[in-house]
Amino acid sequence: MAIIGVLIGIAGAFGLTRLMAQMLFGVSVHYPFTFVGVAILLLLIALLASYVPARRAMRLDPIVALRHE
Repeated sequence: MAIIGVLIGIAGAFGLTRLMAQMLFGVSVHYPFTFVGVAILLLLIALLASYVPARRAMRLDPIVALRHE
């Protein structure tokens, strides 16, 4: 889901290049590092945000969790 969100965001950013040109100072709208850097940053944050709960869930025994419900 994070990859799909990033792809939609990049497509939207390319679509709004004129607006971005007015908002970004000193960065070209078509500067690839901006798009790639932000996409990688967002993917890393999404990976970390999903890794921590998954790591905690791996420590639980399913039988014990089902007994408590």
